[in-house]
Amino acid sequence: MTFEVKIEANSNDITEHPYDGKSRPYLCTVCDKRFTTQGNLNKHKQIHTGDKLYSCTQCDKRFATHCFLKRHTNVHSSKYKCTECGKCFSKNIDLTVHRRIHSGEKPHKCPECDKAFCKSGNLTTHMRIHTLDKPYKCSLCDKSFKQSRHLQSHKRQVHSNRKPYDCRYCGK
Repeated sequence: MTFEVKIEANSNDITEHPYDGKSRPYLCTVCDKRFTTQGNLNKHKQIHTGDKLYSCTQCDKRFATHCFLKRHTNVHSSKYKCTECGKCFSKNIDLTVHRRIHSGEKPHKCPECDKAFCKSGNLTTHMRIHTLDKPYKCSLCDKSFKQSRHLQSHKRQVHSNRKPYDCRYCGK
């Protein structure tokens, strides 16, 4: 698979992350994710090749990057293990957020309504209901979306001939 690296040139493209203000001129043309440096984009592109060159010595899992493998090894060490259910995590933040399932804690509260969330990202996405913000803009048409996954789905369904899903009834 070959990759085209698109560098920001069009003012209609998103050049900053909508919440941290960092310029992200390096675009992955496979998934529309943006990066602050060419090096970060190059590392990211490894996940799209399908090549999983890094294997775990303790299980059958394989990973596209050494970083993903290294993070995964924490699962085997029980470094981040939930004391309630025994589930292991590769990162401490994932364990912290997971523990909220058991405690019912939802520390991220919407200032506009009564909703609360255990993850800050879920609150960020929810807030777009109130602000009507649609920061993910299609580079091929005028549509905008509240979530990047909705933009990716739109581009796949509307602007490509790729149809990765079959109808379970008719097979089309």
